[in-house]
This record gives sequence, structure tokens and C-alpha cells, in this order.
Amino acid sequence: MARHWSTQDIPDLSGKTAVVTGANSGLGKETTRELARKGAHVVMACRSEKRAQEAADDIRRDVPDADLAIEILDLASLDSVRAFGERFASGAERLDLLYCNAGIMAIPRSETDDGFETQFGVNVLGHFALVGRLLPVLLKTEGSRTIWLSSMAAWGGKISFSDLQGEQSYSRWGAYNQSKLSDLMLAYEMNRRLQDAGESSVALAAHPGLSNTDLQATSAEKSGSKLESFFYSLTMDRVAMTALQGALPQLRAGTDPRARGGAFYGPRYKMRGHAVEVNPPTKALDAKVRARLWRECESLTGVSFLSE
Repeated sequence: MARHWSTQDIPDLSGKTAVVTGANSGLGKETTRELARKGAHVVMACRSEKRAQEAADDIRRDVPDADLAIEILDLASLDSVRAFGERFASGAERLDLLYCNAGIMAIPRSETDDGFETQFGVNVLGHFALVGRLLPVLLKTEGSRTIWLSSMAAWGGKISFSDLQGEQSYSRWGAYNQSKLSDLMLAYEMNRRLQDAGESSVALAAHPGLSNTDLQATSAEKSGSKLESFFYSLTMDRVAMTALQGALPQLRAGTDPRARGGAFYGPRYKMRGHAVEVNPPTKALDAKVRARLWRECESLTGVSFLSE
């Protein structure tokens, strides 16, 4: 019987550098922990310095020699993304792994500092701008990987180009689904453009299935839904995977030597299961929509890269 992929399969990462957005909790924290355990230097790119420090302290209790650095990054602000990118690029010799992990889920409509609908602004545009800012360091690192975190929500997503910001009609779950489908499509589009440019850097995607993190409680709290809060409190501990189990697909995407550019990892049975390569929703394979989404992201963020 074949053994399933686990953290034991992560190779030695000594000498490698990773950036993990949203590293202070949930999937990001567990991803940071396991990368550090294998010797990587991990930059914890987080909005809250206090929460990032608390997470770093917790990780060091488990991994005493963890090589961690905390950097402030607010994906809801393109100025913050630019500032972080400039700080990192000015001092970094390499960037082996970029985890576009941070995200928010199903919140009432609000806007980022730049006037974008918050879920699209943070989950999609903030990460797109970040990748563009860090691309020069990725390209000078042989075999670097960018991992975009998608979700089961991608299967229910639709890219509404006529109303990307939900100004005409807004559904908090519809906006979330759109953002997670967008992340998956951008991973595919980025990998294609890297291949066409003859670069060794690759892009991959992952989704965590149903994992028990702060995402659900935050969604219920911000939406004021007592029903959702009750549902999550009743079911998540019973049916969801742990944050570490949910992080395995993105850990595999980033560290499995056999993982190829353009691969998509998730739980074997979608909601849960061992981390394996999975098939995407068919809509994510639409090359014309992917290219249009890329151009829209360039236009909205003012950050252009791998352009055609």
C-alpha cells in the first residue's frame, strides 16, 4: 500500500527563502511552521505585527531554531504591497517560495484603501500586485515557485467582468467564489506566461478543502450571521480537517520535487483527504478568460509583469 504524502516528505530547505502571506494564523501559520522545521528562512508577511509575533513565538516553542522574519504587509493597500516589495527586493538574494495564502471569506461589502471590493481587492488584486513586485527576485532564483491558494469555492465561481467590484449587485459568497476562481486562473495564466518566457520559475495552485481555521468564525462575525456562527461551532470540529491537514496541499505544491508548474493540489475527496494533484473546475481552463483577467488585474493595480 502506497504511503500518503506528509510533512515527512518535505525535503531539506536549508538555504531557501519563503514568503508566506497571512502567516500569523490558520493555514499560513502551519505552512510557516513546517517550512521552518525543514530549515527554510520564512518571511511572515502579515497585517498585524502583534499577531505575527505571537505566531512566531508559538512556532519557536515547537521549532526552537526556526528562522523567521516578520514583515508588515496589508494586502488591502497597494501602497503597503509596494513598500513591502521594495523592502524585500532591496535586500533579498533569492526567493524560492512565494505563498499567496492570506485571504478573507464571505464578508459584507466593503472597500480597500484603493476603492476595490475587499474580497477581490485582498484575495486577488493584492496578491497579484505582490507577485509582480517580487517577480524580479523570483526570476533570479532557479526553480522558484509561486503558490496561489484557491478554494472549493472556485467550483461555484464566475468571473463577472461587467461588475468585478460588486457595485451593481453584491453577494458576499458570490464575491468570495469569484475571488477564489480568480486565484486559480491567475496561477494557470502565470505559469503559462513563465513557460512562454523560458523561465525556470513556475506557478502552482492549491486548495485546503474544508479546514478548521479562523476564516469561518471571522466570516460569521463580520456578517453578523448567528446561524452561520452556530453552524460552524457545531460542525467544524467534527467534520473539518485541522489547519495542518488543510495546509498539506500547498506545502506539497511548494516542496514536492515532483510537483510541476501548473499543477493544482487539494484533498483527494475535495472536502478532505490526503494531499494529491486534483482536476480543476473546467471554467478555470478558459484561456481567453484567464488572459482577460490578467489584463484587468494589471489595469486595476497598475502593476504589469509577464505582459504580452
